[in-house]
Amino acid sequence: MTIQRSSWGSSVTSATIASPRDYLQTQMRWRWSEIAFWFATLLPFIVTPDYLLLASQVAIAALFVLSLDLILGFAGIVSLGHAAYFGVGAYTAGLISKWGWGEPLTGLLIAALAAGVFGYLTSFIVARFRHLPLIMITLGIGLLLQEAANSASWLTGGFDGLQGIRTWPIAGRFRFDLYGYTAYGYALAALFVIFLGARRLIHSPFGLALRGIRDNSQRMRAIGASTYSHIRTIYTIAAMIAGIAGAILAQSTETVSLEALGFQRSADVLVMLILGGTGRLYGGLLGAIVYMVARDQFSGLNPQYWYFWIGLLLIAVVVVLPNGLLGGLTLLTRRSKAAS
Repeated sequence: MTIQRSSWGSSVTSATIASPRDYLQTQMRWRWSEIAFWFATLLPFIVTPDYLLLASQVAIAALFVLSLDLILGFAGIVSLGHAAYFGVGAYTAGLISKWGWGEPLTGLLIAALAAGVFGYLTSFIVARFRHLPLIMITLGIGLLLQEAANSASWLTGGFDGLQGIRTWPIAGRFRFDLYGYTAYGYALAALFVIFLGARRLIHSPFGLALRGIRDNSQRMRAIGASTYSHIRTIYTIAAMIAGIAGAILAQSTETVSLEALGFQRSADVLVMLILGGTGRLYGGLLGAIVYMVARDQFSGLNPQYWYFWIGLLLIAVVVVLPNGLLGGLTLLTRRSKAAS
């Protein structure tokens, strides 16, 4: 009897599943905990309206983490340069706005396409490698793109960042304000819609194939699965989602800097994913919330040494909860049910 995880972390035993189709249908059912989570994302509008700008940054980070979880948590593709696609989306949306077209939704679509094209081109290299060589390749892609953006200062603004971005009101009515109401609503709506697509994707036969590739790619090739094609597909999708996250950041802040392409952003998103738990979808979202809120609070307490507390938090989570925060919550839930 084997145990498989759902996106929220609950377990389903193979003894209760008659076929893969039944398993997928079972996993697609919404649980009360999922519904409660998404209703809770609306609370900042009421409970903490002074922190809506932070909430919008959390939603953008969560969307970015979701894109990394699709390739790392479900396909086993380790990346230290995922910010490259985030940056492509940010610069594309920023340049479109700077050149006179500030409509956010079409800008979001174009940014997603640009990041997707770049992700598709690089996926031919990524799909051929695993483990340590893959880490070095993805890191190299990110560093090369950042240096290219820095050298093309006539286009990107270089070290000074891209200036002159003007985002139009959404649907001609909702202007991006200083308090973050529109920014958070915009980012949250994008996160929810894309999450629905990602949730359906991983609970499809394609998603099951990705898990097989993650666990044993050689065996998947032996049974006739097109592993390279599957990896290129999910990598392109993840690049598009990362590009959308970058575009939302550019549109809501009306600025883009080289930091959008930097190694630090790639490292941060990887930390968020590991903190929350890989291969669960909700784990990345939870990790983004905890990390961003902790960073905000720690930097407020000690602006110079706040990374010390972040490091301490990460060590504690990895030592006590090796499967991440969501894995720990799932384990506690199972034990409480078993005790009752």
